[in-house]
Amino acid sequence: MTRYSVDLDQRELIASWGTGEGDLSTRVAALPGGAETSALLALARSLTQLSDSAWRTYTHPASAADSLEPDSEGWRREQEREAFEEVSGAITEPHLPSGGTMIISYSRLVESAHRVGRALHDLRGLGDPGDPGDPGDQALTKAVLAEAALELTAVESAELGDLTGRAQQAVLLSREDASPVQVAAADQLLQQDPFGPAALFSTVDPTAAAVAAAHWLAAAADVAAGSSGQDPAHVVLEADNIEALPHETPTLVLGLIQDGATPHEAVTKLVRHAMHITDGLLPDPVALRDQLEDLEETVAEYTGEDDPDLENIAVRLTPLDPKRPARDLLEDLLTGIHGCWLLHSECDESDEDEDLGDPEGWNDQQAEEHQRRSLARFAQLVRETAAAKRDRLV
Repeated sequence: MTRYSVDLDQRELIASWGTGEGDLSTRVAALPGGAETSALLALARSLTQLSDSAWRTYTHPASAADSLEPDSEGWRREQEREAFEEVSGAITEPHLPSGGTMIISYSRLVESAHRVGRALHDLRGLGDPGDPGDPGDQALTKAVLAEAALELTAVESAELGDLTGRAQQAVLLSREDASPVQVAAADQLLQQDPFGPAALFSTVDPTAAAVAAAHWLAAAADVAAGSSGQDPAHVVLEADNIEALPHETPTLVLGLIQDGATPHEAVTKLVRHAMHITDGLLPDPVALRDQLEDLEETVAEYTGEDDPDLENIAVRLTPLDPKRPARDLLEDLLTGIHGCWLLHSECDESDEDEDLGDPEGWNDQQAEEHQRRSLARFAQLVRETAAAKRDRLV
């Protein structure tokens, strides 16, 4: 989301947002010179809340809900997304206290817009909301309206798969669904570099990038399985014996794909589960109960106690970082591809370079050249396998 702050020295409202490579900022408007700092901060805070509410419609789209029936979660998400067109009016004519009461909107987005309008009203210091105020007041209101429109347009662009301009901040967000446009963009980047180029983290939505990476991981696992004789679902776990790897999540994704899930299904299931936990929800109590029972059996077997003490044992509710699940998943999947190469290079007899001489006598330059060639050979094999099984991605 875009964060808004107050530059007290210049008396300006500032907007800043992340890009995946760092933060950008821009001046939104000049602020009234005589206003209290608390009133200025109220405007900045309400605009940040508005941005957060708007981007939540992107990260929690109706398309990811189980149902769109009236009063369902999907229906509520649709209503919230349709409320974009109410934002301008709420800022211009906000609900104000009257007779000791005030109307509060059920929509998180619309209520955020009313808060922006009330903050502007307080800065004008007017009793009559219809009074246009002085030219400075009008300029501030006009600038805030333009800023709100710009933020909503950025969300709309991200929904269409266009992450340029202000919409680039979507690369830092986890989304319950994946745009086909963004999946295709990530797939093209992985065709160039199956190990994951840096642009994958700064130009593509991380959930969509993870969908494409899951497809390429499955291709890399097939290549590694062919050279090692291991089950494709277990190659990253086997590679952990060569180099310490975060093998749990890649192994889980490979297992889901082997069981018939598409990369899209496997990735969005994991990301959605983690996002629900971030929101304070327990999406699958039955699965947690089974997990606890398995844990108790494992501890009992380890300790030899029939009724082991579980008080000091922590249980992970999700294998992903709940603060950044999609990006965390993407990183793990790319590490899994690296692990597939490790296993392949260890087991494939053809992965040798006789022209470099006896490996035991290689100097640093020869070892680096061998690694470069090995990576290139493996990448080409993965490209061929990914192309042959492209139907599972599209």
